[in-house]
Amino acid sequence: MTALERLQNNRHALGLVFMLPAAVLLLLFLTYPLGLGVWLGFTDAKIGRAGEFVGLENYEFLAGDSITRLALFNTLFYTVVASILKFLLGLWLALLLNRHLPFKTLLRAVILLPWIVPTALSAIAFWWIYDSQFSVISWTLMRLGLIDRYIDFLGDPWMARFSTIAANVWRGIPFVAISLLAGLQTISPSLYEAASIDGATAWQKFRHVTLPLLTPIIAVVMTFSVLFTFTDFQLIYVLTRGGPLNATHLMATLSFQRAIAGGAMGEGAALATAMVPFLLGAIMFSYFGLQRRAWQQGGDR
Repeated sequence: MTALERLQNNRHALGLVFMLPAAVLLLLFLTYPLGLGVWLGFTDAKIGRAGEFVGLENYEFLAGDSITRLALFNTLFYTVVASILKFLLGLWLALLLNRHLPFKTLLRAVILLPWIVPTALSAIAFWWIYDSQFSVISWTLMRLGLIDRYIDFLGDPWMARFSTIAANVWRGIPFVAISLLAGLQTISPSLYEAASIDGATAWQKFRHVTLPLLTPIIAVVMTFSVLFTFTDFQLIYVLTRGGPLNATHLMATLSFQRAIAGGAMGEGAALATAMVPFLLGAIMFSYFGLQRRAWQQGGDR
């Protein structure tokens, strides 16, 4: 038997061979950039200059930097509020689409549009919607007599925060809704029938049947939602560039500003590296959700 035949008959070796191209791509485009970013975070590298090793100096500076602390607050506030809203609205939309509705297939396709449209185009559309002089929202409210002057959505710090969150929620709801809808359709109708025979109300069915069986899907979906929201860059950069007064700067946008626009590669890399612990926490949340699903299916806990 030749070496090639032995390889073809060995499932484990053949699996490794098939995984090799993906592993090479991950090594080149994920592992190497991550490792380089971590190294740059410990140097005083500038654009055009390699820099020297400075240890934790960049991190010590960032810990005392008021703009960095503000960016951390903005990132956490943006992520928590947007993720909660996307979950609640996405779950409501999934429950609605799971019913027998006319034109249900068309509705699902339409709901996916905000997720399919490129982020930059969505941000430009919201930039026009929020414009201080030509806002369609302000125009409508003016015509209804509810306000007497146009709202400066992106000029006030807190108004800008909530405006960017609204744009992120609009864009992220379809992903949450369609993913949870797929989970809802895996729940057997016989469970709801049994609950009805026992006299369960609609809320009790949701609380004791839908929610427990949907929990593993929720864990995975919300993990991805948190990751996408925490690392959001395009929407904020196109819509506000971190303004006004750094009120909408996230860690991702501030890292780009310090490293590329400001030329401080080491400082920007340290900012980006500081995001990793939060991302790992979200991944662990997903892991425990998957472990719960394995237990529900009869696997080892």
